[in-house]
Amino acid sequence: MIFEPKDVFRKLEFDKVLDLLEKEALTPMAAEQLRALTPSTDFNWIDKSLRETREYKLILEKNDRFPLERFPDILPDLKMLEVDGFTLQAEAFQGILRVLILMRDVFRFFAGGAKKEIYPKLYDVIRELSNDEQLMKSITAVFDEKGEIRPDASPDLLRIRREMQQKIRELDGRFRQIIQECRSKGWLSDSPESFRNGRRVLSVPSEHKRKIRGIIHDESDTGRTAFIEPEAVIEINNDIFDLEHEERREIFRILRDLSTTFRPYGNLLRSYAHVLVRFDEIRAKASLANALRAGMPILKEKPVFYIRKGYHPLLYFKNKQTGKKTVPFELRLNAENHILILSGPNAGGKSVAMKSVGLLQLMVQSGLLVPVHELSEFGIFKQVFADIGDQQSLDDDLSTYSSRLQNARVFLQKANPETLVLIDEMGSGTDPKPGGAIAEAILRQLHRRGVYAVITTHYSNLKVYAFRNPGILNGNMHFDKDTLSPTYELKVGRPGSSYAFEIAEKSGLPRDLIGYARNRTGSETAVDDILIELQREKQELEEKLSSVQEKEQSLERLIKTYDAMHQDLDVKRKRLKLDQKEHELRMSANTNREVEKLIKELKGERNLEKAQEVAAKLRQDRQEKARQVDEVNEEVVKLEQKTATVTRPLSVGDFVRLRAGGATGQIEEIKGQKATLLMGGLRITAALRDLLPAAEPIVQPSAISSSDVQRVADFDAKVDIRGMAKDEALQVLERFVDNALLTSAHTIQILHGKGTGVLRNVVKQKLREYGGNIARAYHPEDGGGDGVTVVELA
Repeated sequence: MIFEPKDVFRKLEFDKVLDLLEKEALTPMAAEQLRALTPSTDFNWIDKSLRETREYKLILEKNDRFPLERFPDILPDLKMLEVDGFTLQAEAFQGILRVLILMRDVFRFFAGGAKKEIYPKLYDVIRELSNDEQLMKSITAVFDEKGEIRPDASPDLLRIRREMQQKIRELDGRFRQIIQECRSKGWLSDSPESFRNGRRVLSVPSEHKRKIRGIIHDESDTGRTAFIEPEAVIEINNDIFDLEHEERREIFRILRDLSTTFRPYGNLLRSYAHVLVRFDEIRAKASLANALRAGMPILKEKPVFYIRKGYHPLLYFKNKQTGKKTVPFELRLNAENHILILSGPNAGGKSVAMKSVGLLQLMVQSGLLVPVHELSEFGIFKQVFADIGDQQSLDDDLSTYSSRLQNARVFLQKANPETLVLIDEMGSGTDPKPGGAIAEAILRQLHRRGVYAVITTHYSNLKVYAFRNPGILNGNMHFDKDTLSPTYELKVGRPGSSYAFEIAEKSGLPRDLIGYARNRTGSETAVDDILIELQREKQELEEKLSSVQEKEQSLERLIKTYDAMHQDLDVKRKRLKLDQKEHELRMSANTNREVEKLIKELKGERNLEKAQEVAAKLRQDRQEKARQVDEVNEEVVKLEQKTATVTRPLSVGDFVRLRAGGATGQIEEIKGQKATLLMGGLRITAALRDLLPAAEPIVQPSAISSSDVQRVADFDAKVDIRGMAKDEALQVLERFVDNALLTSAHTIQILHGKGTGVLRNVVKQKLREYGGNIARAYHPEDGGGDGVTVVELA
């Protein structure tokens, strides 16, 4: 990401945000990483960082304790461990053990399964890692809870320490005996014993030091006391000294073997350390987000601004501590309107609003949550340019205005549509007329280059230029004329006035002085007033035009919906006719037995001609009904194909209706050849081949229509398919179950009979298509047994 000039972070106070962020870190390692945080242009990295922080913020809000605490930096120790034969000290293993314990607890945090679903981005941090608790056990086998070497860390160490304890007990007994003997003779000081050179010695007044046989290790500073190791304990002390030396050698051997054990796991331990530091960074970001009441906006890949209820982060943080109210602002810049000219009185909040835009953008592209409404939108910029404050330089022989012109030259050379430009008090620092003209020329070039910009100014010619040129918006910081005080509210659409004369009058300047000034600038003041009025009228017209366009779009949707409903009505009419013909065909099939019986009687009476005549008439009637069914069915299919308004494959979000039943819903998910539909508050699974495109239904003002109530009232929760053919039964079942779901029925009954079990299998086949919408299906023992299926709907 490119910044001009190089001190943009300081000008927009991003460095102060990093200061706050650094204080939230638990470890110096994370604090160092956060201090080096810079904005990125990688959309995927920004999105991942924001989602990670949002999930950890949720952990803090739910008080769902994440096992993260302070831990030492083990990377230098791991670097030394790479050296073959190097032995880590006990302190290093304590640090490694701390990291292993934290990682074990992190794995356990996600072990339940639910946490993986609630915090998926945080789980991704450890997804590729595995937990090796054997490493932790290797350390705890050597060290106790206090970090000391365990007595039983090895058999030799256990033997050495037992021998030492035995020698120490022997030394204690012998020493007490010597003290009693010498004390009875008056040869000892008030404090009879001490330690010198790691040896236990007697404190003996100098006049008695020749009376006790032993080694003099030291004398007091005054020379009045000698510290003597009695001859009787010299051998015991020597044994203890040898055992201590042997203990150190054994401990070194144990640590050397432990280092050898851990050496192959250096990369894993390094990964563990990096993961914990990363979690610490995420936790710090989430903690700061909590303090700022920040959230995750909608992220866009292309440059765009739609800030809703946005706050300057540092101002909000400061006012929150002092109990002051912070006024939010709203701003929308896009490809159509990409420059805002912000005007208004001094100390009205223009610069704060402009800096807020820049600081919020830097924070978002750094993966930080920002204090805006979560429906706000932020795009990705590849360059941020800022001309803010006094940049006078004695070293470079630059005045304030010269430095501004130099910045403008650089901006114009490098600016493109992916650049965010922030300029405070554009054109100031020189004579207003030429300064305003140069500022207008610079604004014209920035506009042509398509940059996104927020520019503050007092110059009227810049406000007029914004009014005349599409793509540039005027804006102002609202000023209360009655109290002559700023409200700090950003209003987009109209330019602002400096209210110089009103403020001067409030400050106590003489009226004649102010009157003289008004006369001198009368025409220029009139231009400002006219411009403000023109902008107001323009905004009103644009709002009315927008309202008319919305009504036209609504009318167009209504017309499309009406056409779709009219076509659906034609389809339903044809379907009704088809159902009637199919019913007639079924009824003719039901009379077959009676006709066959009649034919047998006629044959029995030897009336063969009449029997043939009846049989022929029967065949003719059935063929005619079958032909009528085929014709109507063909009409329905053609009409359905005609009403299919889209030729592309169905996709998620499309509105469709069931080919059988005609119920309308929206596709929520597609898996293979199956689609999950959302119909009202229900989810229904259906085959794609059974769906037809449909227009978006009109949103009704009431939640439940009278037709819905009537449909629920008319629905019969029982259906009888006994005696039906397989295809016919499937169609009837589909319509029946669809209607049951649409009317929110809880339990339905399907009568299929026992017979050969064909219809029972048909019922099972059809119910499987509805997946999660079926809670349970069973055959009631006292209600028909295998001949009836009772279905409980989810």
